[in-house]
Parts: sequence; C-alpha cells; structure tokens
Amino acid sequence: MCQSEKRQGPELQAAAKCFPQTQATCGHVPCRLHFPQLALRRRLGQLSCMSRPTLKLRSWPLSILYYFLPFGALRPLSRVGWRPMSRVALYKSVPTRLLSRAWGRLNQVELPYWLRRPVYSLYIWTFGVNMTEAAVEDLHHYRNLSELFRRKLKPQARPVCGLHSVISPSDGKILTFGQVKNCEVEQVKGVTYSLESFLGPRAWTEDLPFPPASRDSFRNQLVTREGNELYHCVIYLAPGDYHCFHSPTDWTVSHRRHFPGSLMSVNPGMARWIKELFCHNERVVLTGDWKHGFFSLTAVGATNVGSIRIYFDGDLHTNSPRYSKGSYNDLSFVTHANKEGVPMRKGEHLGEFNLGSTIVLIFEAPKDFNFRLKAGQKIHFGEALGSL
Repeated sequence: MCQSEKRQGPELQAAAKCFPQTQATCGHVPCRLHFPQLALRRRLGQLSCMSRPTLKLRSWPLSILYYFLPFGALRPLSRVGWRPMSRVALYKSVPTRLLSRAWGRLNQVELPYWLRRPVYSLYIWTFGVNMTEAAVEDLHHYRNLSELFRRKLKPQARPVCGLHSVISPSDGKILTFGQVKNCEVEQVKGVTYSLESFLGPRAWTEDLPFPPASRDSFRNQLVTREGNELYHCVIYLAPGDYHCFHSPTDWTVSHRRHFPGSLMSVNPGMARWIKELFCHNERVVLTGDWKHGFFSLTAVGATNVGSIRIYFDGDLHTNSPRYSKGSYNDLSFVTHANKEGVPMRKGEHLGEFNLGSTIVLIFEAPKDFNFRLKAGQKIHFGEALGSL
C-alpha cells in the first residue's frame, strides 16, 4: 500500500472509493494527480446557466492558462466537458477599446523636456522612423508621443505625382489590390470579406442613374456607368509610418458613415488569422464621386488607434466608451446650401490616425485602369497607385 494511502483516515478512504480516478498509483508508475470529475461537472453546469458576458468573463482566465501553460497542464479539464475559447474568440474578448483609450491618454501626457529625447529616440529606433523628413526634426519640440505620431512632413518630402489619376493617400505597405469580384474584397492574400458588410447598405437617392430594383448585386449597385469595373486597394500603415492621409485623387465627398466596433490589430499576420477583420473594426467610410463614377476611402481603426480624425468633419468622434454592436452613424455633406458635397483635390490633407492603421480604397473605373503596384511593396504618400 502506498504510504500516502496509509495516512488516509476512514473518511478520505471512503471518498477515494467513490472517486477511484483520484487515487494515487504506486509501484513503478509515478503518482498522478487527477481532477475530481464530479465536482468539476457541477461547476461547469453552474457556468452553463450564467449569462453569456459572465460566462465569457469566467472562462477567459482559464482559456489563457490553457494556451500558455506548458505541457498541456489544463488538458484534463477537457475530460469533464470544459472547452477553452478559441484563440480568435479569446483575442476578440480582450478589451481593446478600453486599452486604446488608456493608451491615447498616456500618449497625450506632456513629457518633461529632459525626458523627450530618450523616449522619442527609443520609439524612432524601434519602428525605424525617418525624422529627416519631418517638418520639425528637433525632438524637444514634441510635447508628447501623440504629437510625434502626427508629425507633419517637409513640403518637398512627398512630391505628388501629377501623371497618374490615383496616388497613394498615405505611407504604408500594399497588402492587396485589383478588381472586386463576387462582392468579396481581399483582406490579405487568400482571406476575403464582404463588400456590403464593410461599406454598409447603400444610401439610395432618387437622382441615381439606376434604381435599386435593376441591380443584381451590391457590387453592381456601386458601379454607375456601363463598361466600368470596381477596384480596391489596401494600404497598411505601420507604427513608424507618417500617420496623416491625403486625398488620393480629385473627387467630391458626399457622405460619411462611421462604424463603431472593435479595435483589433490590423497587421498582416492578424489579418490572415481573423476573417472579416476590417468589418469588425471601427472605421470611417467616406463615399462620393470622381470623374469615372463611385469613389470611397475608408480609414480603419486598430489597437491603440481609437482616434480617427477627418479634418472637415467636426462631428466625428471615434472610440466612444459605449456603442451598439452592428450600428453605424451617417452624415451627408450634401445640403441645400451645398448640393455637391466637399470637393477634395489630389494630395490635399484629409485626416490623420494616432499610431498605425489601414486605408482601404474602393472605386469605380474603366476596364483599362491599371495598377502600378506589387503586393507587399512599400509605398509613400504621393506615389502612383494606377491610371488609365
């Protein structure tokens, strides 16, 4: 008999008979510790009666331990019916909006004069920021990290290409580009999302050239001229990039739609992992027209990028503490006094992010429109995206 069993009293020995799987084994096999399955099943039954938010809160710590503890330490829990949250669900449960607001407030804290250079130098070294392009190179000029993120560039640092009809609205990395097919847009190579989920339902007006009943898909609702195609381009802004974005062409902005949502990371690795990531995240969709028809620019928020600012839209407030999932807020720039909207010239300042994020262009153009890009290439504001 095992020494530990000799020391057991009558009550413990009786309990051991009820739960033989909890007894230690001896001999040449090392003693193992097993979970009391009946007690765990009762606890799991109590968890199943909880509300979904409470259940998620109670399951979240266990799921973290399940994935991060070595040697599958919590795998015996699966024998009694417990299942960990998936890695995607676990990541989605992280309070990224709250963390982003906290990060935003931290970035706005004014640093002492003597601390600015070492803190900013560390950031510049970590993310490869080129401060020789900044309008103000002196690091002591920036009172906080937020000002450094939103730094302006020297006028000659980003010449605007005048030979091509569409230019890059920002610095960044080209993730995907091409024609929109089957109402699906590529998020990254091999991962797509719904065009209608991303832009939201079309706000129809009586002066559109075709009524909605004559359209067979959401994609066709956006194409206003026969013979045209719908194109897209996705640009990812890294934390070290220039964070302002500009007008990619001459166009008129007639409508703004703000989708409150999550603030998950939008780096390419995460975009491959989470389907329809751009549809889950907070974003601001600007739609209007250019000389070839429909044109839109969408600024997608990300972790620590709760602040999206559009310079001509003072009513826009992003990353609010409370919002309704799946809701959106519309604002029309077409009024009785201004029947066209907000005209934007190519290269004109349009808005800014805090930290890095993503710009998505979706626009209508003739079939002979050609992109002058390669997937994965680095691009700067003002460089050509494509032309006819």
